[in-house]
Amino acid sequence: MKILAKRLDYPIILILICFMAISTLAIKSSTMGTRYEGLHVNNMVMYAVLLIPVIIIACLDYRLIVRYFSTALYVLGVGLLVFVHFNGMNLNGSTRWISLGPVQFQPSEVVKIFVILMIASMLTKRNGAPLQIIKDIVPISIITLIPVLLILMQPDLGTSIVYFGILAGLLLLGNMRWIHVAISTATLAITTALLVWLYEANHAFLSKIVKPHQLSRIQAFIDPASDPDKSWHVLNSIRAISTGELFGKGYRQGFIVQNGFIPYDYADSIFVVIGEEFGFMGSAMLLILYFLLMYRMVRIAHDSSDISGTYIVVGVMSMLILQIVENIAMHMGLMPLTGIALPFISYGGSSLLTNMVAVGLVLSVRIHQSPAS
Repeated sequence: MKILAKRLDYPIILILICFMAISTLAIKSSTMGTRYEGLHVNNMVMYAVLLIPVIIIACLDYRLIVRYFSTALYVLGVGLLVFVHFNGMNLNGSTRWISLGPVQFQPSEVVKIFVILMIASMLTKRNGAPLQIIKDIVPISIITLIPVLLILMQPDLGTSIVYFGILAGLLLLGNMRWIHVAISTATLAITTALLVWLYEANHAFLSKIVKPHQLSRIQAFIDPASDPDKSWHVLNSIRAISTGELFGKGYRQGFIVQNGFIPYDYADSIFVVIGEEFGFMGSAMLLILYFLLMYRMVRIAHDSSDISGTYIVVGVMSMLILQIVENIAMHMGLMPLTGIALPFISYGGSSLLTNMVAVGLVLSVRIHQSPAS
C-alpha cells in the first residue's frame, strides 16, 4: 500500500481539487436566487464521493481490466444504451437518462470509458504493428459506431461526436497508415464542404436530411445574425465572454449571466459564467489547469511500460480534449452549438463520474508501470 501511495500522481489530484473549487464557485454564482440554488453543495458532495472510486480504480491493475473485463463492460454499455432507447427518461425532448430514484444516470457518458477499454484491448493485440483496414480499422470503427448510432437515436449529437474523437486519437496512436489518415481527413473535409454547399445552394434538401434543431444550430453557426431568435444563446454567450474583458465583471456581477440570458449556465454553458465574471485571466487560468492535466497524462503515457496503458491514457486525453475544445469554441461562435459538458466544471453527475473514472484509470497506469508478469 505504501508503494501505491508513493506512485500516486499527486499533481493530478491537486488539479482535481482546483477544478472542484472553480466548478463549485461558478455553479453557485449561476444558481443563486434560482430554483437550482444549492446545486453547488451537491457538486462538492459528488466530488468528495467520487474521489473514492478514483482511488479504488487507481489501485486496481488496469492491465487486468483490459485483459479480462473490457469486452464484458462494452457489452454492458451497449445493453444500457438499448435499455435507454426503450425505457429511458425523456427530458427536454431527449431520451438519454435512466431513472434511479431521485438520481438520473446517463449511460452514454460512462460508455465512453468502456469504448476506450475495448479499443485499447483490440489495439494491444496488434502490439504496435501497422493497422490494416479489414482486420483492424473496420472492426474498431464498428465497435465505436454501435454506441454512436444508439446515442444519435436519443438524440444526442454532442456526446456522439466525442466517440469519434476517441476513435481518431486511438487509431492514430495505434499506428494507422498515413494514407488512411489522408483518406479519412479528405472524406471529413468533403463532407463538411458538402453540408455547407447544401446549406447555401439547396437549403430545402438539407432540411430533409437534417433534424430541425440541428439545422437551426448550423444556421446559428454560419450566420448568427440571420435569425437572432434562434441564435440568441450563441450571441449572448459571445457578448458575455467579451464583456468580461481582462479581469471580468467580478464574482456574481455578470449582467448577462445573472439576468438569465444564458440557458443551462450551471451545466453546458458554465464557461460563459467564468468568462464574464473572471474575464480573460480567469479563463486562461482554467485553460492552464487543463494544459497541466494533459501534460501529466502525456508523461504517464510516455513512461508506461505497457502499450495498453498508453492506449488508455491517450483515449482519455482524446475524450477530454475534444470536449474542452468543443465546449469553449461553441460559446465563442467558433463551432456549432451542441449539448456537451465542460469536463470537471459543468454540473452533472454522469459526466463527472465518467471523467473521474477516466482519471482513476490514468492513475492506475501511473501506479502499475512495472512490467506485467
